[in-house]
Amino acid sequence: MSFNIRLGEERDMQSVLDLITELAVFEKEPEAVEITVEDLISDGFSKHPKFKVFVAEQENKIIGIALFYERFSTWKGRTIHLEDLIVTKEKQKIGAGKALYTAVLKYAYDNNFNRVAWEVIDWNTNAIEFYKSTGATYLNDWSVVQMNKENLAKFIENN
Repeated sequence: MSFNIRLGEERDMQSVLDLITELAVFEKEPEAVEITVEDLISDGFSKHPKFKVFVAEQENKIIGIALFYERFSTWKGRTIHLEDLIVTKEKQKIGAGKALYTAVLKYAYDNNFNRVAWEVIDWNTNAIEFYKSTGATYLNDWSVVQMNKENLAKFIENN
């Protein structure tokens, strides 16, 4: 089975959203996805796009994505955050995930970024072992902290 990796286009955003939703189901949060195709188009293809996405395509169907964006580290400078890397379940184990991962890392390397970072859920041992095998450092002594929209509003309104 062959596939190709390319930068995503506006026309791909329904497939991108479908894969984001599939990832949410895999991570046991099927109701967590709030964005729409329109959000992806306006945020990814505006004058100042908020993200880039590589897609894995096989027989004119998107089978995987790697969505990423630029960040800034006070220690490292320009970095990339890999937000989502997913290959649809029925197409896993054909190398598309590694190819998408490699495309993001090559993009970072070619564009002189100083680091690529991402989160991985602690029970996804296959992903963790894969990342470690590529030379990535797994920081199990750091925790992700988030403030959702509702709690953000409560905090601001009370301070």
